[in-house]
Amino acid sequence: MEDRRLQPLLHDLVGLVLAPTSALAGPDGQIRAAGVQGVFHADARVLSQALLRVDDREPEPLTHAPDGPYGARFVALARWLGDPTPDPTVRLDRVRRMTPAGLTEEIRVTSTAGLPVTATVTVDLACDLAPIEVVKSGGHGEPLTAKTGRPGELVWAADGTTVTVTAEAGEVSGPVRPATVGTATAADPTGAYRITWPVRLAPGARTTLRWRLAVDDPRAVVVRPVGDTAWSRPTVTADDHRLRRLVDRSVDDLAALRLATADTPHDVFLGAGVPWFLTLFGRDSIWAARMLLPLGTELAGGTLRTLARRQGTRVDGESGEAPGKIMHELRRHEFHLRGDRLSLPAAYYGTVDATLLWISLLHDAWRWGLPEAEVADLLPHLEAALGWLADHADADGDGFVEYVDTSGHGLANQGWKDSFDAVRFHDGRFAEAPVALAEVQGYAYEAAVAGAALLDAFGRPGGDRWRGYAAGLAERFRTRFWVDGPLGPQPALALDGRKRPVDSLTSNIGHLLGTGLLTGAESTTVAELLSSVALSGGFGLRTMSDLDAAFSPLSYHCGSVWAHDTAIVLAGLARGGFSVPAARLADGLLAAGEAFDYRLPELFGGDDRTVGRPVPYPAACRPQAWSAAVAVVLLQAATGLDPDVPAGRVRLRPLRPGPFGALSVSGLRVAGSPVDVAVDRDGTARISGLPAGLTVDVEP
Repeated sequence: MEDRRLQPLLHDLVGLVLAPTSALAGPDGQIRAAGVQGVFHADARVLSQALLRVDDREPEPLTHAPDGPYGARFVALARWLGDPTPDPTVRLDRVRRMTPAGLTEEIRVTSTAGLPVTATVTVDLACDLAPIEVVKSGGHGEPLTAKTGRPGELVWAADGTTVTVTAEAGEVSGPVRPATVGTATAADPTGAYRITWPVRLAPGARTTLRWRLAVDDPRAVVVRPVGDTAWSRPTVTADDHRLRRLVDRSVDDLAALRLATADTPHDVFLGAGVPWFLTLFGRDSIWAARMLLPLGTELAGGTLRTLARRQGTRVDGESGEAPGKIMHELRRHEFHLRGDRLSLPAAYYGTVDATLLWISLLHDAWRWGLPEAEVADLLPHLEAALGWLADHADADGDGFVEYVDTSGHGLANQGWKDSFDAVRFHDGRFAEAPVALAEVQGYAYEAAVAGAALLDAFGRPGGDRWRGYAAGLAERFRTRFWVDGPLGPQPALALDGRKRPVDSLTSNIGHLLGTGLLTGAESTTVAELLSSVALSGGFGLRTMSDLDAAFSPLSYHCGSVWAHDTAIVLAGLARGGFSVPAARLADGLLAAGEAFDYRLPELFGGDDRTVGRPVPYPAACRPQAWSAAVAVVLLQAATGLDPDVPAGRVRLRPLRPGPFGALSVSGLRVAGSPVDVAVDRDGTARISGLPAGLTVDVEP
């Protein structure tokens, strides 16, 4: 049998993050030398094991729960200690909290026994400094040898990174002695070192043992930003209490995912997700910032500037760079997955949509009140991005935006569905490159119109050219993309390299809503398709309908449900007035949020809702930026808040019927000012707190 190196599973692990540091442990709090468990800092695993024992035995786990936004508490028992009664009398609470460059851990040992308790508490620690791509490939690094410095201190160092563990009390010994089970002479293969605390507890007493991890990593390309969270924290009251819980947990996670680059620590963006993508990702960071605009424009500004500084300047087939192009991802070194053709340079530009989405983010942030001086500073980058659309986005000259990997080791698919098998015909066949995705044409239309509006507003030439481009693109799309599907006329997923429509029915078509590419009648047709059980029969919107041959509910992009994808489509439905299908998707997302303890993962299974609860996708990032941002999209869709600050207008178009019952939201922001929005059960909406000079249009 072929020995396949598999990506490790993480759906049942407990993730903590304070970017750029994250930790993944088992539900019992143990960090074992297996899979993706460990503490990671800026693309490297800085701790590969943290195993707690009492008298060389692992405590019996009871439960775990969040302990503040960046921490967790794990509760366990040492039932062999204390009174010989059915009730446990020796308990351990392990409280772990993240710091920007490490973590702290408290081990609280409590006895309610009637007699004194004596025990030895140990934590076995190991470090392999494995790069994240090695771990993602199912591999690991060689255990490093630690140096013992001051009493209670361990230090690992390699490749410019130093990892230090300090215990407040106790003793650090050398490598862990052989386990009491197994071969007595075997050396510990994890290369672990042991912190030891002798414990003696009087009846009813408690002791707290502490250790901390600190990382010094001067070569990291991403760092914790300078300053506090820039966006507001909304306060939500709703008949559906799930909404408030989802918002509260999501806002905590979004704050934890804040990053900056080392050279500009004041410009904040969101790292894509834990553990694989905790770095700058063009598409992910842009979408997350766009979804968070109702909380303020500062994140959008930081994201736009960070990406603009790395905008492409030359044609390079190896990295996918082109003049004006916005990058896909940033790493400290080449990202190579073992056993896979994929090998990406540290700065990789293999994305077909990030440039278009960057333009739309700039336009939307301007409408939400991004200061005009900040917008003006970015106009040269806007013109460069439009230049990419004009000169490099359509390699074969057919009038559509398409992609093809010319390097042979980059991403074969370069839309948001970027897995190798994401673009499939209805009968399951793979599409051939170059590929022109349906939603990318919508993004291009929206970017052209948005770019024209910005050029006009700031006295720059070119607006008419880009409005003409958009009109022509819409006509070409109408002629070439519409096909007859199993449910009637539909936009195809894509055109393949031979210009054949890829005729599967997918969530991609939902991204066309609100871009302006579709007519009103076409939008109604798309909304009806999205409402079908084939696409929306799960806990959200399936990425591919269950009528297509390639459908699999646990496929990465061919049948699973992605929270952000569902939210983007929901927002488009809401803007178009399609309240009923939007409300159905909102309910699916809330049901999924409840099932995942209000921390929506990157994606989950596309099974029908009759299964009772969503099935986890076993390697999904969690927390993840654009999944956490879904909560804010739900607030905006429900209230219908849509400002145009430069024009002096704010529109309210709430969903009717409202998906959450009566709803009140305070702490949203328009043009930097906090505003409150309330929507009654009958859909009547009110807003207060708007800056002077803005008029309100509340749609009946």
